[in-house]
Amino acid sequence: MTMPNFLIIGAAKSGTSALYHYIRHHPEIYMSPRKETHFFAFENIEPATNGPGDTVPGAVTKMDEYLSLFAGVKHEKVIGEASPTYIYLPRACERIKIHTPEAKMVAILRNPTDRAYSAFMHLIRDGREPVADFAQALEKEDDRIRQNWGPIWHYKRGGLYYDQVLRYFQMFGRDQVRIYLYDDFNKSPYAVLADIFTYLGVSDSWTPDISVRPNVSGVPKNKLMHKWMQDLFLRPNIAKAVSRKLIPERVRWRVTTQMRTWNVAKRPLPAHIRPQLNEYFRDDIQKLAQLIGRDLSHWLE
Repeated sequence: MTMPNFLIIGAAKSGTSALYHYIRHHPEIYMSPRKETHFFAFENIEPATNGPGDTVPGAVTKMDEYLSLFAGVKHEKVIGEASPTYIYLPRACERIKIHTPEAKMVAILRNPTDRAYSAFMHLIRDGREPVADFAQALEKEDDRIRQNWGPIWHYKRGGLYYDQVLRYFQMFGRDQVRIYLYDDFNKSPYAVLADIFTYLGVSDSWTPDISVRPNVSGVPKNKLMHKWMQDLFLRPNIAKAVSRKLIPERVRWRVTTQMRTWNVAKRPLPAHIRPQLNEYFRDDIQKLAQLIGRDLSHWLE
């Protein structure tokens, strides 16, 4: 039975997709071919929630299916997966402790105001957010949570990192949970990746291809094209099955990612909302800064 010994635990909309794709080709690392299994968050429970399109795509709930994702492991030293729900949902921390208590974990934390807006734009991009105005969506958050909308809709609450990180520190210790900032990952991705490789005990001289950034949030320039690409790339179909046989995985990923990114237009955060969210997050950011020993004052600017 092969269980992962490395987990990217979050946070959502903070670079976990990029990190997963950048490291998965390291010769000493095997990553689950399915990103975001959500297994430790939803083991033996129904992950469906009540928000539009809330099925927690790709969630694995049964142990046998989860283990099958690691059937391809050969000689790799590090066996991993990435599910950003893990840092947010308390149950995940508990299940990780039960199933793989020695696993090393990595979390990337993003300015919570920017993270909230990115999550909103992610749902706008996919046609799931019924409210076009971010301020109105924020006002609806508490009601949505009471109605059991999924974690992606927790725009504000998902960015309250202090308790999330503290939970993992208390359960596993600081040596087992490495915290990185999205700011550092954006500015110096190779340095962050090299540090992660050193932490995992694999060669830090291997250089990943970081020329393409996956899972970009924004407004589709062409909605019909966006839907077509979702149907083509994300759902089972003949063209997808044939391409997997004929085209190398790296090439497929690069082309599909570039196509999806090209069709997305970024829309800036409304200026009047940032001060409001900064005030909401202020106490949590200050406590987090002390907890992880980092200056986070720029998150409040």
